Amino acid sequence: MLTPDAVRFINDDESKTTDPSFQPVLQVMNIKKLASAPGANDRFRVILSDGTHYMQGMLASQLTSLIQNGSLQTDCLVKIKSYMRNQVQGTTICIALDMEVVQPPVGRIGTPQQYKPGSAPSAPPTSSHPAPLYNSTNGVASSPTAAVKKPVGPSPVRSNPYGRAAAPVPAAPIVRSQAVPSQYTAIKDLNLYQNRWTIRARVTSKGELKSWSNAKGEGTLFSVELMDESCDIRATFFKEAADKFYNFLETGKVYTFSGGRLKVANMQWNTCKSSHELTFDQNSEIHLDTSLDAKRLSEAAPLYEFTKISDMEQVEANKNVDVLGVVTQVGDVATILSKKSGREMTKLDLTLVDDSGTDINLTMWGQSAVEVAQQLCANECLLAVRRARVSDYNGKSLSGSQSHQIFPMDQAHAFDDTIRSYAMPMIQWFQNQGGSVSVKSLSAARSSGGARPSLADRKPLASIREDHLGTSGDSADWISVKAEISFIKKDKEGGAWYTACPNAGEPCKNRYKVTPTTDGQYHCEKCGNYYPNCTRRWIFSAMIEDQSSSQWVSFFNDQAEPLLDGVTADEVYEATNNMDGSATEVYEGFFSKALHSEWVFKCKVKQEMVNDEMRTKTSVVSLYPVDYLQDAKDMLAALQV
Repeated sequence: MLTPDAVRFINDDESKTTDPSFQPVLQVMNIKKLASAPGANDRFRVILSDGTHYMQGMLASQLTSLIQNGSLQTDCLVKIKSYMRNQVQGTTICIALDMEVVQPPVGRIGTPQQYKPGSAPSAPPTSSHPAPLYNSTNGVASSPTAAVKKPVGPSPVRSNPYGRAAAPVPAAPIVRSQAVPSQYTAIKDLNLYQNRWTIRARVTSKGELKSWSNAKGEGTLFSVELMDESCDIRATFFKEAADKFYNFLETGKVYTFSGGRLKVANMQWNTCKSSHELTFDQNSEIHLDTSLDAKRLSEAAPLYEFTKISDMEQVEANKNVDVLGVVTQVGDVATILSKKSGREMTKLDLTLVDDSGTDINLTMWGQSAVEVAQQLCANECLLAVRRARVSDYNGKSLSGSQSHQIFPMDQAHAFDDTIRSYAMPMIQWFQNQGGSVSVKSLSAARSSGGARPSLADRKPLASIREDHLGTSGDSADWISVKAEISFIKKDKEGGAWYTACPNAGEPCKNRYKVTPTTDGQYHCEKCGNYYPNCTRRWIFSAMIEDQSSSQWVSFFNDQAEPLLDGVTADEVYEATNNMDGSATEVYEGFFSKALHSEWVFKCKVKQEMVNDEMRTKTSVVSLYPVDYLQDAKDMLAALQV
């Protein structure tokens, strides 16, 4: 029933790990679930016995289903089809990679002792409770006597190196998948207990070659995303490997990969579905695959799971989504200086809309920004982006990934079936009415101009209180209202502004506050410089009202200037600074035009700590003059529906 001396062979004979004919039958004496980090896969320890000796073992993650479905239990018999050895504090651990339960729980076989290296071979164990043998053909137990009946007809035999009686030679040798070059491990089946694997995958995206430097040294690195029929995974190349493989790997081509190191993925930065990620060095084996199977993989559509743009309003910040939409607005490729790293970054701002009647701002970065700008054709195009990151910046917005595709609408017949089924209703909607109807925007305008929120987007001011906006925690809520300015709180000492750094470049950009010094200069803590003058920027509160309620809102410089007909805080300061008597009247005059004017406001509502107390603050993010003609048309259209 059990393979004699199997525990000794596993401990002392490393060659057995690669011998496909060595598939010992052992008894499971104990199963224990090990503590694991939150969100990690369950891990199980087992004690395995050959009836004479026992040893510790571990189950690979793909075998936990045997426990979950109840087939793997204490005292059952299992056949170890594939395993690897690992040394932990001088003890050999058998890590089972592939296992089959061959008999349900039976009485304990023999009186096994813990194996000690170098133990002599032993006789087959006996049990005081003989167990029925398991018939693998029909799953029915038979008696031990029946199990040793002679087979009908002659059968070739061979000697057995494990001390058992001669056994029939199988018709064909059992070969493990690891030993067959034409077979590959699926990405979803990769696990930390495997040390030999080869995957065949398509490079779906390739990042830029970047330089890094820290206390441990310096070098270059780049990352790719790999996809097969089962899953996708992120892989990173460092130093010599980056130099060796960067120009060799091309997006869209299929390669075979082996010799990499597997580790648990850092999901904060990893957008792939696999819970692991790979690291390759200069000794890794990577080969271009031009076989027919590889060609089919190269032509397969990426594993998209598209989310409608309208549904992204409910998606939490920093989550990743796949998006497909019509490109309606394209900005210019721009270079900015990162506040965190101090490095220059290339960006491209786009607007996407789909047949949910909703649009959203999307920012592409780095080489992806340049590629998208170059590939967008004059005709109307669809843009698909995998694992775009959702942000609460300016309402809801998206940050694009390296993996993207552009689909000209006039080539819809050539789309992959998966893309075509999702894209065709969108194309028909956009061509029939998408370009002529008002759409809901999840993103705030990037300035006080741009497209104003449609009639359908607006809510009454009372919704801030009734819907408990801004009370959901760290994330902000957004609301669009049409309201009138009823009061402006402008009586701040010195004026309704603050003194800002005159440096228009990075890192200050005329935003950070400066403090006056005793010698008449201004000091900026952000850049550390002293300046003879400063820039004044608006900051004040106002009361806005509609038919439902009133609400205090905050105005900052970019929103205050359009409200005050474009006048700057510096201009008001210069006009009133040296005046006597009539200065107050002139100062008031700059605000009088804005009083009782009506606007469409887009506001951010969020809880903030003020004087050790949580308060809900409403800030104006953008404002638009009321278009009474368009409002009338929208109301007529709504009534007809």
